[in-house]
Amino acid sequence: MTESVRAGRGKRIVLRTLAVLGVTLLMVLLLLLGAIIIVCKGPSPTARDLFVNTVMETSAAKFMAYICFSQEEIDAIRAKNSVVETVEVTEKMEFEQGDQSVPKDTIELVDVTGPTFKGKMLIVHDPSRVEVAVAPVFDKEASGVRVEDFAKQENAVAAINGGGFLDEGGVGKGGMPLGIVIKDGQLLNGGMDSPQPIVGFDTNDQLVVGTMTGRECLERGIRDAVSFGPTFIVNGKALDVAGSGGGLNPRTVLGQRADGAVLMLVIDGRQAHSIGATYKDCIDVMLEYGAVNAANLDGGSSSMLVYNGEVQNVCASLYGSRPLPTAFVVK
Repeated sequence: MTESVRAGRGKRIVLRTLAVLGVTLLMVLLLLLGAIIIVCKGPSPTARDLFVNTVMETSAAKFMAYICFSQEEIDAIRAKNSVVETVEVTEKMEFEQGDQSVPKDTIELVDVTGPTFKGKMLIVHDPSRVEVAVAPVFDKEASGVRVEDFAKQENAVAAINGGGFLDEGGVGKGGMPLGIVIKDGQLLNGGMDSPQPIVGFDTNDQLVVGTMTGRECLERGIRDAVSFGPTFIVNGKALDVAGSGGGLNPRTVLGQRADGAVLMLVIDGRQAHSIGATYKDCIDVMLEYGAVNAANLDGGSSSMLVYNGEVQNVCASLYGSRPLPTAFVVK
């Protein structure tokens, strides 16, 4: 067999292999498209709403909702499947006396499970140990810091991801936060008179959640805070959730008990072992652990919990933990 004949045969084998792969990929795409259409246009509004809310909270899969629905239709679906908004903000309170047999510096790590999710809850008994950590520079062209690296840089025992950030097309560098960022009583980002959903601690180490301006935060004595939401529990009252409430996704939630202990919840999602949790799921877990105030933090591929130098959850991103502008750390 001549060299040219062998080369021609090799070329045909490669072309046939590529053709088989191309047909296979096309079939998979057609099956996926068919499944999306069945869910979106099928007889179950519940399945439709759950699907739309789930994919709209992702960075890369939002396009799936737009295959079947317009922006107006998507907005309408999301509006009727969310937390019912409130104007309440955390009121000042005195912490109740906790279990005196538990040392103040105790940190507990416990497993949480539900019908569609698995996650971890970190219970920090001393709220004064929880602070906001920030990236060196806030800029859309700057790179943020991974949660693992926040923990190392801050010499922290634990860390979770913080507030929202500019993430155009799901490929943002994680260096530009959205809304308010307060560190050590200084307003680092966000306007003085622009209302934003905030999650943070005041100088009495009380978790404060709700919508506030930068000016109101400083007047209230907020020492560390980021912007995200929605609020889940405020002043001991769980907010109502309509419909599928955010869909099934990875979640990060920050809460506080009446005795001051801080609850850090991170739930895995988009995994074989854990599809994800709805807003209602998160509220139920927080209530189970005694939260009197709690709010949603950035989730999805940002959800991350580091404790004692080890990552405690499974990141939803194929590329590992994401760079972020803010995190909550435990010193």
